[in-house]
Amino acid sequence: MPTVKKISGTQALPRYIMPDASAPDYEAILEQLQEYHNSFIGSSYFYIRENDPTPMLCRIVYGGGKIYFHEVVDHEKHGISDDDIENAIRFDTGALTMSGHHLISPHIEMKLRTLFE
Repeated sequence: MPTVKKISGTQALPRYIMPDASAPDYEAILEQLQEYHNSFIGSSYFYIRENDPTPMLCRIVYGGGKIYFHEVVDHEKHGISDDDIENAIRFDTGALTMSGHHLISPHIEMKLRTLFE
């Protein structure tokens, strides 16, 4: 019987899945994010996804008419605290219509722009 052998250290995308093992609809997320200037920083679109038990800062790199990749960002390495993430969710205006998805706050935007622009 054939076996699967991992030959590289890369991880398959997407880096997270839904509890029912389906992948989020990245195209629908991106379509909404493109309407908000504050979500586009550097060459990526950033947003927050509520995930039990911990919300995640995520980014989508888009170009040439396609999504290159999606990743969960280690927000602490970028100077963004758990409180920053929680406050962004708490004070979100509900602009994104997809359940559990939130725009980044102006405070998080400022920190990310300092790093990526």
